Amino acid sequence: MKKITICLLFLGAMNAVTAQKINLGKAVGVVSKGAKAFTFTNEDAVKLSKEFVDWMDKNNQVAGPKDPYTVRLNKLFAKHKSQDGLALNYKVYKVKDINAFACADGSVRVFSSLMDIMTDDELLAVIGHEIGHVKNQDTKDAIKSAYLKAAALDAASSASGTVAALNDSQVGKMANEFLDASHSKKQESEADTYSYDFMKANNYNVVGAYSAFKKLALLSEGSTQTGFQKMFNSHPDSEKRAQAIKKRAEKDGLWKDPGTIAIPTTKLTK
Repeated sequence: MKKITICLLFLGAMNAVTAQKINLGKAVGVVSKGAKAFTFTNEDAVKLSKEFVDWMDKNNQVAGPKDPYTVRLNKLFAKHKSQDGLALNYKVYKVKDINAFACADGSVRVFSSLMDIMTDDELLAVIGHEIGHVKNQDTKDAIKSAYLKAAALDAASSASGTVAALNDSQVGKMANEFLDASHSKKQESEADTYSYDFMKANNYNVVGAYSAFKKLALLSEGSTQTGFQKMFNSHPDSEKRAQAIKKRAEKDGLWKDPGTIAIPTTKLTK
């Protein structure tokens, strides 16, 4: 039995390139009865997220220190292990899902298939967005909801405020519950702003945030039955987010036309 919690995912799952699909464990058919009296603090999220990440790291293929994916990620983010008061650590999952997530304990996990289609500037923007969610403490409500559903707690059993341990099957249930959840448009907008400010403050090319969303818009086209599209149905429109970034970059005098945006046909990480 392990205490565990789910973390913050940004992009959504989608089949691409050749690798292993993310391992979320076996889901069980438990149903939450609701737990309005349950107290779940940001400290709980921080404490439990590390245990969740340890489980994820053990159940998915993590790129080694000399792997091209790790080398590239370290090149981009070595100087951002301490960012805005957060102690961050970075790893790559070699999986075919296109995704990235960050946790309340500062763990950032980037999926190899995302790195295959995003330029360095785009990766900086995407991960900056994830850091923004952690800094803004957006994890709390989503983690609480997913945890309660996975543990099938009712108001009476959770009123004590005790965070119960979860077994491996419940971990899978919680992961799936979180993947079906979404952040509010306000939270996504604030994370977009954080990402832009992160890029600008570090003299990175802010247009990378624009082109990253343009690629997400392209990925979502014609994919109405995929998990990728399902998640984006509850998120602000990627094209609108791209245009919002363009407008701000123009105002700041930082806009440079990137030309036509397309999904790469070959891997950008080699």
